Amino acid sequence: MILPVAPRLLIVRTDRIGDLILSTPVFRTLRAQFPGAYLAAMIRPEHRELVDGNPDLNAVIPYDKSGSEKSWIGTVRFAQRLKRDRFDAAVILHSTNRTVLATWLAGIPRRIGYARRLGRLLTDPIPYVKRFGLRHELEYNLDLLARLGVTRRERILTVPVPPAREAEAGRWLKERGIAPGERFVVLHPGASCPSKRWPAERFAETADRLARDFKVRVLLLTGPDGLADGRAVAARVSAPLIEALGGFSLGQTAAVLKRAACLVSNDSGPVHLASAVGTPVVSIFGRWGGGLSPARWGPTGPESRVLHRDVGCRPCLAHRCPIGFVCLSAISVEEVLTAAGQVGKLHPSGTP
Repeated sequence: MILPVAPRLLIVRTDRIGDLILSTPVFRTLRAQFPGAYLAAMIRPEHRELVDGNPDLNAVIPYDKSGSEKSWIGTVRFAQRLKRDRFDAAVILHSTNRTVLATWLAGIPRRIGYARRLGRLLTDPIPYVKRFGLRHELEYNLDLLARLGVTRRERILTVPVPPAREAEAGRWLKERGIAPGERFVVLHPGASCPSKRWPAERFAETADRLARDFKVRVLLLTGPDGLADGRAVAARVSAPLIEALGGFSLGQTAAVLKRAACLVSNDSGPVHLASAVGTPVVSIFGRWGGGLSPARWGPTGPESRVLHRDVGCRPCLAHRCPIGFVCLSAISVEEVLTAAGQVGKLHPSGTP
């Protein structure tokens, strides 16, 4: 099938925050290749702030896979609505049973995706090689576009930060004693899996050392799912600490990260959010196995750093680790402080 000069294209990404952010180069690449195209992103409704205002998109289509579209009947009804948009092709960046089924039921003529789920319903099934982690997720996303004849590869992450969100962040920071232009470091101790979480006592010591050695303010940030992680760190910190535990929207988080000197974080969505708004990152990794490693999920910012220790476990059992995640414990506070100082251009007290 040859696409029209101005095709109607659906880009599907309905998994996690970081995954969606790492898919934004696909929007940019398609817009550059097909300037007159109608581009729509099918995403989870709770992630809408990450793409609202994206200059490369014409529309955002929320797919509430945890709510109104959770059932198979809900998916069928969603597909019926999707059919009215008359898309020429769907690029399914993360194939699930329901996303593949929805695009098939919607009668979209070209359905391109990795053959991970319901591959027989794809017109262009691509072998699922992501699990080997030989390339970055961003590159795996762009690889799918070759089936549409796309030859260029835009690699810039895009998360718009509206002026209203920047103003909200500025007021919130000012109320906590951080003036415009004042430098601060954000720590993010949350993560979706224990195999990603650097010990709370290490984060706490990092906060104390940043305040003592670099004379810099420290902001402790988590999403709603990371409250326990944040509280465990806060309880161990002696220095003054600014706490933002679970209260920010994604847009507000982006605005605060945009103001930060750097982010120190586990392997989690804020790593890619910070990269998208131009803030350097120190990303702490534990597990190494194939598709779980920093080779696939590390930060993309040019000034960012990955801290990772392969302690020789074969195979890596991730969250089923029987030896207490020694890969994470192998990363020292000194290493994190050195990396934060470098990427955040921080200077120890007493030095110019």
